[in-house]
Amino acid sequence: MATRVCVVGNFSGRNAGDAAILGGLLKDVTNAYGPLTFDVPTTNPGFVRRQYPGFDVCPVGLLPWNLSVKIFGIPIVRSILRSDIVLVTDAILFDRALFNPLYNYLSTMALVLPLAKRMKIPVVLYNVSLGPARTGAGRYCLRKVLDASDVIILRDTESLDEIPADGGYEARIRTGADCALSIDPPSALDIDRIIEEEDLQANGKPYITFNVNSYIDVFVRARGKRTGVEEFSAMIARSIDGILERLDRNIVVVVTQPMDMTITNKVLSKLADSSRIRLISNIKYTYAELAGVFSRAEIHVGMRTHSLILASSRLTPIVGIIATPKNRGYMRSIRQDERMIEFEDISAEVVIDRVLTTWENRQAIRSELERIIKEEKTKASRAAEFLGPYLGTEARSTRHAGGREPT
Repeated sequence: MATRVCVVGNFSGRNAGDAAILGGLLKDVTNAYGPLTFDVPTTNPGFVRRQYPGFDVCPVGLLPWNLSVKIFGIPIVRSILRSDIVLVTDAILFDRALFNPLYNYLSTMALVLPLAKRMKIPVVLYNVSLGPARTGAGRYCLRKVLDASDVIILRDTESLDEIPADGGYEARIRTGADCALSIDPPSALDIDRIIEEEDLQANGKPYITFNVNSYIDVFVRARGKRTGVEEFSAMIARSIDGILERLDRNIVVVVTQPMDMTITNKVLSKLADSSRIRLISNIKYTYAELAGVFSRAEIHVGMRTHSLILASSRLTPIVGIIATPKNRGYMRSIRQDERMIEFEDISAEVVIDRVLTTWENRQAIRSELERIIKEEKTKASRAAEFLGPYLGTEARSTRHAGGREPT
């Protein structure tokens, strides 16, 4: 009977970054241990079934007729209890909207993971970011999750601040990196096809990519910073217009989550010059195809964490707008601090200046990223080795060509 692994994350199919995380995890764990059966709780079973054909993936429906309110319900309990090991990944352990299962996973994990521990089913926090957990209830739930975990593999050092000093967790902490770093883009011919079909290099000009996030200032409001949608979209539009004035390049706006389409369209509607602007999204293209588009960009400016990850994984210099803690954590993990723009400091002038500085140094930055990203990819893939004691076997070399990367 095949070993069954339950993988818990936000795998709805709507977010290209989350889809890339699952793709990278499936690839790395399968490469290390050979074929396994993966239970993947999801609100979109069809997407999971189609997206990862190279692996034995069993979508677990989290829909109302499955007796589930997103993550909260019978399916997650049943999936965990029938598994041989539980992997919790991504950045789902935060306390915003803590008791709303339509948005939050932490409160449910605080209930079901201790049950796994009681049933002697190992739990591994696999290449995760922790927090933010700012409320008393949130910190309590996070402690319950940590107590239930056999291994805590962190993808950024920022997460260390979320771990209580008095819990004796140090011996279980390991260093990892984001699973999405492990994905492979499509072939050069497929990337060429996308660029031609979408006219991304109109008039023979190279392009810079941009990505904006509908959350805007949600994670910095507690510090007194409030920014409206109209104000923010106008500022980003001025930034893009300013870059177009100074650089003879095209701009490709990349949407990695359909919920960001509204604010993206607001930005586009405010541009003074839209002739050199193109728009692509994960509505049409897979995460691997978007990574391919990022690979040809001269620079990427992003708000969604995984737009930054997918771009930098292809050695594209990135400018990160720090609207969420995990953006900061990732930028610091790849030592790109000087190319961060904290949300409290953002303006069109700051964005333009940071882009121009990055553009002038783009070749040196690519060389710098080549070494750093190689290290991070190794950390991401070697996280699988920490599962050996729980899968009852020693990990094979992470260079073994086990699973096939889906496109």
